[in-house]
Amino acid sequence: MGSGYLSSGALSPCDLAGKAFRKFLPLFDRVLVERCAAETVTKGGIMIPEKAQGKVLQATVVAVGSGARGKNGDIQPVSVKVGEKVLLPEYGGTKIVLEDKDYYLFRDGDILGKYVD
Repeated sequence: MGSGYLSSGALSPCDLAGKAFRKFLPLFDRVLVERCAAETVTKGGIMIPEKAQGKVLQATVVAVGSGARGKNGDIQPVSVKVGEKVLLPEYGGTKIVLEDKDYYLFRDGDILGKYVD
């Protein structure tokens, strides 16, 4: 798949990314992500109240822009690809609602890292 297109979706809720969002394509070095669902039950089976849940910092990349222009005019590609899991900063990003789902738009440089298998 080329940049800007959505992943075909996987089984985990964090990986689900429907093909209906091809209507939105981030510009330049921006990355559209979907945050993973917060854990609501501990491994021991204890329910975690919503107020006690921390902010989820892991997300799946849903769409990426073409890249930013460097000082010499060349386009520098975005460092993440669609479908990769990334680590986000605790604050920042622009919330976007597409078809009743929350997504967040970050600059490529704001993403802290990506998870590797």
